[in-house]
Amino acid sequence: MSSYEQFVIPEKFRKPEGVTGQVKVGIAGGAGFIGSHLGKRLKAAGFYVKVADWVKNEFMQNDEFCDEFHLVDCRRADACDILCKDCLYVLNLAADMGGMGFIESNQSVLMFNNTMITFNVLEAARKAGVKRFFYASSACVYNELVQDTPENPGLKESDAWPAQPQDTYGLEKLYAEEMAKAYQRDFDIQTRIARFHNVYGPHGTWKGGREKAPAAFCRKAIASTGELEMWGDGKQTRSFIFIEDCVDGVLRLLFSDLAEPINLGSDELISMNDFATMIMQFRKDGPLPIKHLEGPLGVRGRNSNNDFIKEKLGWAPSIPVKVGIEKTYRWIESQIEKEVAAGAKMTDYVSSKIVVQSTESLDKLNDAVPPTNGAYPSTNGKH
Repeated sequence: MSSYEQFVIPEKFRKPEGVTGQVKVGIAGGAGFIGSHLGKRLKAAGFYVKVADWVKNEFMQNDEFCDEFHLVDCRRADACDILCKDCLYVLNLAADMGGMGFIESNQSVLMFNNTMITFNVLEAARKAGVKRFFYASSACVYNELVQDTPENPGLKESDAWPAQPQDTYGLEKLYAEEMAKAYQRDFDIQTRIARFHNVYGPHGTWKGGREKAPAAFCRKAIASTGELEMWGDGKQTRSFIFIEDCVDGVLRLLFSDLAEPINLGSDELISMNDFATMIMQFRKDGPLPIKHLEGPLGVRGRNSNNDFIKEKLGWAPSIPVKVGIEKTYRWIESQIEKEVAAGAKMTDYVSSKIVVQSTESLDKLNDAVPPTNGAYPSTNGKH
């Protein structure tokens, strides 16, 4: 089945026996890029969507993707309890993360923050009697020794063990997978795990140091005039999954019988040089020469092997990267036009930043305000 045929959630999950009224779904990190797109789909399918996040969505109003929004810190157990209360299904997409420059420069902080989030959301789901739990893992879990050449044949799910992720972000994700599987073994909760491979699309972070390669390349192609900057020699390879495919895959997995971790990514491998060349085809003034710079690179080659997902779900991501990246390019182009009209300069967008290690988020945890009368303030669908 093509990903263009949107997945329809079976009625037994939308209207389960014994449940009256709307089925409630909780999304930790639901104001983020993937979480908000998922919330939008679930809300359209008739679910009551609760979202908890420590930031508001930059690009959507709350009532576009949820019915109830809590501006809270999911590193706190009490915040997660409020999110999961009365929910039948919970999805954990909350994570402190970004592109390779951010991940490699903030390893200890990310490991602490994401471990706290994972523990608290999963335990809150158990206490609330949640029946199905989705965990957003990452291709960063894979052993770096099988990703050391650009000609990557595709990572199989079994390649995660023996464990040797490149960074602590991947190590935390791998440990969290094991925790989710243990909860399913020990308690009455079905856990589902997807390893995301470079999700991209409109309404995602595109500047500031947390953006990933697709958004960064689009931004630079739009704003640059003499050359396009790129970290590394450009021979490193990746595959990229468009947000519509990602959302479809998450929902297919969540409402399936598949309890094992699964790749959720495209198997369309492309080098960074070829990717940049593809993106520059959308420029009105034609392509630019690529200027290669030193910078964080990640593994040399990463691709998704989709044999397992095809076998188990009868489906795999299929939106071509050229189709998805043009939609992303046009959206980022509109964002830049708005900012330039408000006084920004095109030169603000031609380079990528490395966000240096900071303990600000750790320090803020101790300053977080606890719930008042058992509930955090909700924006009730409005900013």
